[in-house]
Parts: sequence; structure tokens; C-alpha cells
Amino acid sequence: MKMILRWFPYGDDSVTLKQIRQIPGVSGVAAMLPKIPVGEIWSVEQITEVRDEVNAAGLEMEVIESVNIHEDIKKGLPTRDKYIANYQRTIKNLGESGVRCLCYNFMPVLDWARSDLEHSQPDGSTVLSYRHKEVLALNPADLAGSIIDNAHGYSMPGWEPERMPVMAADIEFYQSMTTEQYWYNMRYFLDAVIPYAEKYDVKLAIHPDDPPWPIFGLPKVITNAENIRTFLALNNSPYNGLTLCTGSLGSDLNNDIPSIMREFSGEKRIHFAHIRNIKHSAPKDFDESAHLSKCGDLDMFAIVKALFDTGFEGYIRPDHGRMIWDEKARPGYGLYDRALGSQYLLGIWEALEKGR
Repeated sequence: MKMILRWFPYGDDSVTLKQIRQIPGVSGVAAMLPKIPVGEIWSVEQITEVRDEVNAAGLEMEVIESVNIHEDIKKGLPTRDKYIANYQRTIKNLGESGVRCLCYNFMPVLDWARSDLEHSQPDGSTVLSYRHKEVLALNPADLAGSIIDNAHGYSMPGWEPERMPVMAADIEFYQSMTTEQYWYNMRYFLDAVIPYAEKYDVKLAIHPDDPPWPIFGLPKVITNAENIRTFLALNNSPYNGLTLCTGSLGSDLNNDIPSIMREFSGEKRIHFAHIRNIKHSAPKDFDESAHLSKCGDLDMFAIVKALFDTGFEGYIRPDHGRMIWDEKARPGYGLYDRALGSQYLLGIWEALEKGR
């Protein structure tokens, strides 16, 4: 197992590589290249420039999060083959640059949604929160504007401004698409890119839908154990795997996260784990919380133990953190609470190792 932290290059992060290097037990970062337009090839030169910066700080860059998938691929349009060819080339370049895991998602139009990026907590911290009725009361443009306006000047993955002008038309397109069609488009993509993942030793790890229920009539498919089984069966290669995000799947109280972890880690199909806790106030209303089990609804010990017991050898990162100690940062991606989360998770792992 390797503990890493997400990090954004090109000065688009309040957290420095030097600070990450000083967190005990953290060996690397999951990076991204936000300057490259969706659908374009990530060149070796662009990848290695960021990798060399990370390596110079004494850290690894074995994970990329993420190479976004062009909407034409998700829609199944004739133009998808051009963008799939670019994705194949990008996988090749990542593999040759030492990247071993690629976290991506297949969510249509909206990567994720929250109603508030700075929801106040009783202890004075602020967190990302979701109130279902509030989200549905907004039109997509207003939701996008709210997220961008409250990002403190940092980019917000999945809510890039260039995507906004076509958002309404994209949402309208999916209203007539069946879930079966969407599964087919996923299979088409996987069958085209998995051979490249195998050849260049880059494990593909899909991220669940966040939250795992329909919004604005968009198809949501990576939402529970049954659907994950369906997804993995689309292509049986061990390179077709998961980024198991406890907070995304845990948003649905019907999902037994330790059981899901145990099943798919046991099958060696979890390549990357995003571990965070959440606290519900209603079935579809929740606040992100501190990682400690008692701070939310998820049993973090049981989750980590499921990975440990099944011999997990992939990557873990503490997912979204609270904003604490007056820190100003990209919502969810400050230094302090994620550093605390990493130590809590590493502490559980060490206890499990020594208790064998």
C-alpha cells in the first residue's frame, strides 16, 4: 500500500510539494495536467515536466487523476474514435513516463455536485456539503457558477469554465439516452483502451458517481455493488478496475462500504482508494466530515481492515478534508485536515500489521 496526496501543478495549489514531503508515510502525489484541453493528447514532455518537479521534491508521481474523457465518447458520437485514439496515445505516454495508475470517471456532464463548499460546523471548521433539494432547485448553470465563484480562485476539476457554455445542450442530449446505451458506450471505450493499459502497464481505475443518484436526468451507473459488478464484467482485464471512493458510494446509506471494499479488493480490482467520512442529516443530505469513524457514518476501521485483509497493494489517499485552523485553500484540498487524515489511516494500517 502507498499513501499519497492529491496535488495540482502550475501554481494551482495552496499546498506545496515540500509540505507534502514532510507528512510522515506519504510517498507521492496524484497529479493532473489541467492545462491540456479535454480530448487532447498528453505529451511525454508535459507529463515528465510535472513528474520531474515531483521527483525533485522527493516524491513519486505514479498516479494521475485524471485524464478526462471527452463528452463525445460518453455520448457515443461518430467523432469518439478520434478522441479514443488520443486517449490511447496518452495512456502510452503515461506508462512510458512511469505512471502506473490512472483515475478517471465516466460521469456525464457533471463530475460531482455540492450545494455548499464552505458549510460551517459546530467546531468552527467548514466542509463541502450536499442538500438534495437545494441542488435540484438550481439550474445547472447556477450550480456551476456557485461552485466556481466559491473556489477561492483555484480550478475545480469537473467544473472548468470552458465546459459551461455547452452544459445545457449536453444535459438535454442525455435525456433520450437509455442506461443500456450508456453501458454500451462504456464498453466501447474500455475495449479500445484496455489493450493499451495492459501493454504500457497503466491500471485504469474508474471513480464512482458523486453523488450516486440521478441529478438533472443524467445517467448514473457506478453507484453500488451490483452496478460495479456490471461495469467490471464489461471487460474482465485486471487493468479494468476501480477508484473506490468511500465518500461517493457512502453517500447512499444503502451501500455497505466495508463489504464493497472486501469484495472488489479481494478480486484485485481496486487500484486506488479515496478514503473519507461523511455525516448524513437525511438520506440524500450530508456533510463531509473528519476522517475519524465517530465523526461520520462510515466505519473507517472496518473499511481499512477490508483492504488490509484482502492484501491491497494499491494507492490510498485521504480524500476531501475540512478547512481547519483558518486555512485558505481549494475547498476540500487544504493541507491540515488531509495530513491528519493520512496519519489516522496509516495508524490503522500499522495497528493491523502489528496485530497479525
